[in-house]
Amino acid sequence: MSFEATKREWSELYTFFRLLSDGQVFAGSPQVKKREDACLPIALIQREEHDGTRKYFIENGEIHIVGEKIDKVIPRETFGDVANAILAGMKASSEDLVTSPDGVEKFLDEVSIFDLEARTDDRTDFYLAFYHVDSPLVGFNVRSRMSVMNPILDGGRTANLKFEQTGIKFANPMINNVNALETPNVVADRMLLIERLGGVLKYADVADKVFRCNLLMIDLHFPRMIAEMLRIMQIEGITKVSELVDCIKEINPLKIKEELIVKNGFYEYKMKQFLVALALGMRPAKIYTGEDSAVSGILLVTGSGEVLCYQKSDKKVFEDFLYLNSRLEKGSTEKDKYGFMEKENGLVYFKLNLKIGLTKR
Repeated sequence: MSFEATKREWSELYTFFRLLSDGQVFAGSPQVKKREDACLPIALIQREEHDGTRKYFIENGEIHIVGEKIDKVIPRETFGDVANAILAGMKASSEDLVTSPDGVEKFLDEVSIFDLEARTDDRTDFYLAFYHVDSPLVGFNVRSRMSVMNPILDGGRTANLKFEQTGIKFANPMINNVNALETPNVVADRMLLIERLGGVLKYADVADKVFRCNLLMIDLHFPRMIAEMLRIMQIEGITKVSELVDCIKEINPLKIKEELIVKNGFYEYKMKQFLVALALGMRPAKIYTGEDSAVSGILLVTGSGEVLCYQKSDKKVFEDFLYLNSRLEKGSTEKDKYGFMEKENGLVYFKLNLKIGLTKR
């Protein structure tokens, strides 16, 4: 009997089986290309299953599965065949839900895999040991361009930034008129309406005190830089992080010396620090101390099904990959409670929401 799962769920399982079959993974470039000179042999994959931790040893032409309730040897080529079937199924479907290809469910029963996505508390999808089974385990998170990708920052209303409405004083009817405006590009159009009415939106603060402190860990003025990027994203429709930083360099919201911008690459450097922190564990509602989480890298599935490896140990490539392949996204205004005027302690504020994801191409 077949079953359905999302492309994101299938992508994680596909990645797992592809790595077991290939016994290696290539490092990716910042431009999401395979680096032919950086092939990493895999000796072991550790994954959390329904019955506890399992180790999958890659031994010549076989995979030796060892867990509390399993000790089984499966030919490596079988994992490759199933990976190919899953990939073909994802490519053939225009929908997010994909029916299990022929033979896949039977194989999952044979190897006792019942969760397509690993159930972990440390945000890893699985751990890899490179070169030798005794090598340190490296935790990875799977991201797939073949599916809807989880954002690297999706903090909901805890990731809101507040802009104070200044310029002229808005009476309640005027505030209500702004909030009543409904258009396809409602947040930007409300901001433009405020401007036309004589109002000025000036960055004030980060709405959540924990997230404020987390942003300040990057730089004491970093929230102001992010706020300006959010403003540009909404008004001008620019979403790619690298392009937004180029705009910031021209505007220079922090009023720093040109030498620091041009020679030191200040704005790029701060943004890369932030993206790496997000990829390795920073969350809006959790106090960030600079310590990394168990996630040490990203396994990216490209649109063609190629799996590329990015690790924090390859610092420059990891930073550049995140910088060149990240974008600001628009969350739900109703769910995340932003994009409207509201009074607080006698002042009027307008909130924008910070959400960051990886680009699809």
